[in-house]
Amino acid sequence: MIDLSTLLVFFSTALLLALSPGPDNLFVLAQSARHGRQAGLVVTLGLCTGLIGHTFAVAFGLAALVNASALAFTILKMLGALYLLYLALQTWRADAESAEPAAPVLSGSGLYRRGIIMNLTNPKVSLFFLAFLPQFADPRRGSMSMQFLELGAVFILATLMVFGGLSMVAGGLGDRFRRSPAARRRLNRIAALVFTGLAIRLALAER
Repeated sequence: MIDLSTLLVFFSTALLLALSPGPDNLFVLAQSARHGRQAGLVVTLGLCTGLIGHTFAVAFGLAALVNASALAFTILKMLGALYLLYLALQTWRADAESAEPAAPVLSGSGLYRRGIIMNLTNPKVSLFFLAFLPQFADPRRGSMSMQFLELGAVFILATLMVFGGLSMVAGGLGDRFRRSPAARRRLNRIAALVFTGLAIRLALAER
């Protein structure tokens, strides 16, 4: 069991990390602005579900396998980059393929799945956890695996709070843009460029 003071320091650090610009919060901002607050919250839940996977990977040693294998790391990051490019193409072509006045609305399950895939196909998250979580764990306090799970849960809570807030703000601003076809088109173009930039960043990432 990790002591309360360590958890508070870890929680504060996790909040700052969630606020710092990165692929996941930029992804939340883009989806919220394009599809609305509720969509952003669902994507956030998907991303946090992905974090559960990364937490278990670190707790039970799977992340070490990715870290040790250059091939596994490369395959995973390229899959993530290709998925982001697919999202970029879909977003760029949205207005051209739809005669409706609003952007196509994705189902809740589709948005949730999108968040999970976005997070799980980024091997940098597991490697970050692998480097970050052990700094706050202490073998003298019991099972390291259980401590990693505890820290992962706190990190997910911090992420949920920050990304949820971003969803509300970006979704509210996006509501104004979506009422105008021209503004909506620009919003789609910006979102597509964000996805493309994230894909390039992930493809070029090194361990």
